[in-house]
Amino acid sequence: QVQLVESGGGLVQAGGSLRLSCAASETSFSIDTMGWHRQAPGKQRELVAVITSGGRTVYANSVKGRFTISRDSAKNTVSLQMEYLKPEDTAVYYCNGQLVVGGTVVDYWGQGTQVTVSS
Repeated sequence: QVQLVESGGGLVQAGGSLRLSCAASETSFSIDTMGWHRQAPGKQRELVAVITSGGRTVYANSVKGRFTISRDSAKNTVSLQMEYLKPEDTAVYYCNGQLVVGGTVVDYWGQGTQVTVSS
């Protein structure tokens, strides 16, 4: 069982920056894909950004050019640098790790960290 622990959320004014970090409890193997999802009140959880062990990245259109995801595959850590934050970025942000085991994708989730952007 892999545990993911997030840190770095908080309250920031519109236009400000925050950095989220996530560390996995398991480091003996590299997690295939790590990333961030978010869920705003009354909305479904959505992908924000993901990064593969090879460094390929995917971003939601709404955050392209403002957010940057990075990872240390050896340590199974992932970070999300968020710039030019907007009130609509307000949500609980969840760290996600995916392992492919025998052709099956296994998802692991952190407990979530609140990001609040005031206008």
